[in-house]
Amino acid sequence: MGGMTASDTNEKKAAAREGVLDTFFRRILFAKDMEIPPPVEKHVKARDVLSIYGESVWKHPVTIALVLSSVVASSVIAVVSPLYYKDFFDILTRGGESMGRSGELRHIIVLILGLGLFNFVAWRTAHFANQFLASRVVADLRERAFAHLIHHSQRFFTSTFTGTLVQRVNRFANGYDRIADRVIYDIIPIVVQVAGVLWILAREEKTMAVIVLLWTALFLAVNYVFARWKLKYDIAGAAQDSKTTGTLADIITNQSAVEAHGSHEFEKLRYGYQVETQMHMNRFRWNLAQSFDSIQSLFIVFVEFAVFYVGIGLWEKGQFSVGTFVLVQAYIVRLSGQLWSFSRLIRDVYDSFADAKEMTEIMQTPHEIEDAPEARTITRARGDVRFDHVSFCYNAQTIIDDFTTTMKAGERVALVGPSGAGKSTIVKLLFRFYDPTGGDVAIDGTSIRELSLDSLRQTLSLVPQDPALFHRSLMENIRYGRPGATDEEVLYAAKLAHCDEFIDLLPAKYDTLVGERGIKLSGGERQRVALARAFLRNAPIIMLDEATSSLDSESERYIQQALEELMKGRTTIVIAHRLSTIRSMDRIIVMDKGRIIEDGPHETLLTKKGLYAKLWNLQQNGFIPLEVLASLNAKDAPA
Repeated sequence: MGGMTASDTNEKKAAAREGVLDTFFRRILFAKDMEIPPPVEKHVKARDVLSIYGESVWKHPVTIALVLSSVVASSVIAVVSPLYYKDFFDILTRGGESMGRSGELRHIIVLILGLGLFNFVAWRTAHFANQFLASRVVADLRERAFAHLIHHSQRFFTSTFTGTLVQRVNRFANGYDRIADRVIYDIIPIVVQVAGVLWILAREEKTMAVIVLLWTALFLAVNYVFARWKLKYDIAGAAQDSKTTGTLADIITNQSAVEAHGSHEFEKLRYGYQVETQMHMNRFRWNLAQSFDSIQSLFIVFVEFAVFYVGIGLWEKGQFSVGTFVLVQAYIVRLSGQLWSFSRLIRDVYDSFADAKEMTEIMQTPHEIEDAPEARTITRARGDVRFDHVSFCYNAQTIIDDFTTTMKAGERVALVGPSGAGKSTIVKLLFRFYDPTGGDVAIDGTSIRELSLDSLRQTLSLVPQDPALFHRSLMENIRYGRPGATDEEVLYAAKLAHCDEFIDLLPAKYDTLVGERGIKLSGGERQRVALARAFLRNAPIIMLDEATSSLDSESERYIQQALEELMKGRTTIVIAHRLSTIRSMDRIIVMDKGRIIEDGPHETLLTKKGLYAKLWNLQQNGFIPLEVLASLNAKDAPA
């Protein structure tokens, strides 16, 4: 007997995982080779989604009561109205003088008119009230999702596609709108109308009530089972949609790299693969839905046949009037429409839950960096900074190793060393973008873990090597350093940073939009805007991460003068590769592989003839040659 191949084993495992029904539909709908990844196990349940939605919905109890009462009233009228049609046709087929019957008929149609008008008012009230409710709730959900999302750590954002997060926020909020519409306009009317129809038919003709009850129960049960079975495909479709969106966002964000490398065809193929995968998934899901709709159509045909067949027998016995025929047919037609939509609404509700679960999972994920329960606030920070045996690991790699130093208030300290030595990570730990793996960081003797994040970051000001600007005006981007600043303060900060020299040349001047991430500005112009923010912020502790690296010589000379003024009386941490820019610092800390290997003023370090002296001697026109940096840190990964 031949041994089982790996392919046979995989096929058997796949078949066992999917089940007979999956295999059948995958074959007849030409999706046998389509890969549907198994759903990722998540702790988020539908009740978790509903709990978050409920918190936003119950802020509007009066509106909710108005919507529900209007929908219930309209649904009751939809059940009651056919009774008057029954009476109308029974009177028409009854013997006797037509003159006497016409008065009864007119009375009935007046009642039907009144019910129709009341139904019109109730339905319109429900729609307008629900639109008011939905707009408020969707806005609240977007704000809550954003408020939680924006406080996640840098580790979270560096591990997730930006486009995917945008998609999740939108689908989370829109998921409520879809679920609420289905509940209000479908589920509540179905419950009310099915209960009402069965109660009335039980009084009028029990046989018909039994037929309708069995049909309704079978219809609902099959729909529910089908929707639950199809859920895994809906979740896979939502996940693939996020992946496609994330891929597109990644490519567009890096369009300049695509252009520079001539990688258009490569990226087309990469994005095209994701689109094709999503297309196959969507087509299979839509074909599944259409196949099930076909089965439902047969259900409706059979129940109509059963009603008329049984009704004829009862009519022959004198137990079924023409009016009752009209009543039952009206109910069948109405319930058919409602139950038909039930099949779709169950699928829509599950689709919406699948869409919302991704964002709900993020909202239920605790923030990596959070305020302590009794977080303190800094009122007037002196600016003393202490790193006490700080260590930090990232992805199982040690970035900072037993870093210990104290920076006194007003002291100017430079961090130098090869790329990957951990210099920028020190800044991130001080900002609490990450928490140390070991040790502690303190400001004015207080651990930064005990300070509120807002209070901590109000005492700090950062000018990064590659400033990120918002797609807003220059005035708004500079004011970001201190949102409450006046226009005069913004203009003064811009002048100190020599921004006015290029802004005055722009047609719209300070109202100029800078483009996404400031793409319309040069690197030097972006750094000047970042410096203007720092001037405006006026924080007691300042960090400059290669803050003048993108400036021309003349601009750098002006800004160095301004920085000298800015640093007076403030604790300053400067990261630089260009050693000529930091020779006047009070202290220079030399780092390598996350550790402090030298510490002291410029002249003292030169006499030690260590790494700093070697770097200084290798300077060429103020720069360390790239090949030297590479050789010094060939094994180090960037922090």
